[in-house]
Amino acid sequence: MKLPGNETSDMVLKKLDEQYQKYKFMELNLGQKKRRLKGQIPDIKRTLEILKHMQKKKETTDPMETRFLLAGNLYCKALVPPTDKVCLWLGDTAAQRGTVHRKVEQANVMLEYDIDEAQALLETNLSTATRNLDSLEEDLDFLRDQFTTTEVNMARVYNWDVKRRSKDEPSKSSS
Repeated sequence: MKLPGNETSDMVLKKLDEQYQKYKFMELNLGQKKRRLKGQIPDIKRTLEILKHMQKKKETTDPMETRFLLAGNLYCKALVPPTDKVCLWLGDTAAQRGTVHRKVEQANVMLEYDIDEAQALLETNLSTATRNLDSLEEDLDFLRDQFTTTEVNMARVYNWDVKRRSKDEPSKSSS
């Protein structure tokens, strides 16, 4: 309280509340990133499983029967001949699913890869996404600690001010 700008308890409480609101904003952003990563990780795993299946099938001459998404809930049956090439969407997977975003963070581009290259890329993306998710969890834990600390500090300043005012009240009423 003795620092410049902390002349009154109201000023200190206002600063603590601003800090608390910043933590809330950071929590909101980190929560959105966490939800996005939790959606991406299963998608990457499924794609890796498909690539492994295609690896096994590329040595045979039999076409692979599959169903693929045309639009919404509309699927189409297809026979895919053995191949050593695949096309991958690179970019924001939420945008690929048709979700509305205010800001597109990455371009949506489809590129052709050899199956081995695609598998290496997806394994790298999976490990990066998993590592980022772990880091986000740690950041969210840190923010929860900061919430608690800030709330406790706000309560202490408020209680200190109530105590100070109650001490000042008798001296004012006796004069």
